[in-house]
Amino acid sequence: MENIQELIKSVCPSAEFDTTGEKLLVIVPDKDWHALAKSLKENPALDFDLLSAVVGMDWKETLGVVYYLTSTSHDWYMLGVRVETADRENPMLHSVSDLWKVALFQEREVYDFYGIKFINHPDMRRMFLRNDWVGYPLRKDYDDDPKLNPMRLEDEKNEDDTVAYIEQPDGTIKEEKRKIFGDDDYVVNIGPQHPSTHGVMRFRTSVDGERIKKVDVVSGYIHRGIEKLSEGLTYPQVLHFSDRMDYMSAHMNRHCLCMCIEKALGIEVPRRAQVIRVMMDELMRISSHLLAFGCTAMDMGGTTCFFYGFRERERILDIFEKTCGARMSLNYNVIGGVIADLHPDFQKDVKALCEIMPKCLDEYHKVFSGNVIARERMIGVGMLSKEDAINYAITGPSGRGSNWSNDTRKHVPYSIYPELDFEEVLGDGCDSYSRYMVRMREIEQSVKILEQLVDNIPEGDIRAQVPKIVKLPAGRWYQQVEASRGAFGVYIESTGEKNPYRLHYQSPCFNLIGVMDLTCRGNLIADLITINAALDFVVPDIDR
Repeated sequence: MENIQELIKSVCPSAEFDTTGEKLLVIVPDKDWHALAKSLKENPALDFDLLSAVVGMDWKETLGVVYYLTSTSHDWYMLGVRVETADRENPMLHSVSDLWKVALFQEREVYDFYGIKFINHPDMRRMFLRNDWVGYPLRKDYDDDPKLNPMRLEDEKNEDDTVAYIEQPDGTIKEEKRKIFGDDDYVVNIGPQHPSTHGVMRFRTSVDGERIKKVDVVSGYIHRGIEKLSEGLTYPQVLHFSDRMDYMSAHMNRHCLCMCIEKALGIEVPRRAQVIRVMMDELMRISSHLLAFGCTAMDMGGTTCFFYGFRERERILDIFEKTCGARMSLNYNVIGGVIADLHPDFQKDVKALCEIMPKCLDEYHKVFSGNVIARERMIGVGMLSKEDAINYAITGPSGRGSNWSNDTRKHVPYSIYPELDFEEVLGDGCDSYSRYMVRMREIEQSVKILEQLVDNIPEGDIRAQVPKIVKLPAGRWYQQVEASRGAFGVYIESTGEKNPYRLHYQSPCFNLIGVMDLTCRGNLIADLITINAALDFVVPDIDR
């Protein structure tokens, strides 16, 4: 984007710029941050309509946030904005949740792990940790003495109280006590131990009869502290975590992390490895969408379709097992390429899969997609407008089901995707059925990609030479890929050591649960199950 520094300087004279990284970083004082954010979003010359990532940071002297903003109307141009505070005892920054709704959950995560209170945010509660957790684990000075946070075996008390820090006209901050639910609300728990929440996810749901009034998402039941653990590990040691987040996007997630590290090191990945990576990504995408098809059907009682989807998915898992030695936690991508060459049966097996998929898809549509019950349960249910999809950063098939073109492979192309002929699938229904059908049609496009590559896998090395001890130069990097459920991002900040100073995963599933309340209100309790299935989130991708 031309003259962006001049444009930003004209609306925020106090802004400073760091051009040393791959993306422009704007450094702005908190007092000017909200006004700048408003201009960045609403000024047509800037038009940063998408908040792609919110990264909490502890720079020791200061605490703060790096916001990654994207202008989809200006060739998906992305910049970072750094906002910080030197007050570690009572850190406060201005919220942008009124401008980009995705910040409603993202800023809560930063509060949970860094203790930064966001001014004018309507709901400053913990996002993942227990209400009685002591301290903020991602701070560099966090006290990890187990006496402060012993194993708690008793039930966590439900708390309907939250707090908001509201800025007054005179500039003072007033703490306001608020309620999640009213005293007369009838609240039921859906999850965390429920087969149709697709993992250990809990929805506290207020209802009027069978109509949903509000959904309060409760996360964190399987949070593993991946980002904190990564700070004490070397770069090769952190790779395996990415497979175990969205395990139905294992190849893509790890591809993204490896590319981010390779970009920092200036490593050129061999052509053979790039082709193999893309083929594995697309096999993984088909596998994921087949699981989504089967689970969506089973959540409505269509057990037969579940087995149909698993029948073809087994073929893909067999392909993975032959080459990777595993079926789900694959550990295949490594820094510089892939860890092992393809199995001799790989091309034969991929061709066999591509040959049967069109017939299988016809079968799925005949049994389920055209079924009157499936259509009645999904069409017009779980409405999500294109504007809301962008505001809540709902990328992937769920966003494309609202007719929002957001495929990272097309808009921020990486690896060999620019060379390939495939279509971005869009649906204009903005409902659960549209999201479901986008996934089914994306299977066709993934098959199309595989057919282009299966007979054109070049000879050569499967990985580049990499230093025995990987040390990234001091700096920051951000990389995105198109995972099965949307744009998956990796942020790395390095001080030049062999372990990351900060490693953050921007997972698409975290954004998906942010619209559960929006898409469920006014629908029946039974509809929550189908809305949940059509959004297709995976809980370990949320609880990192």
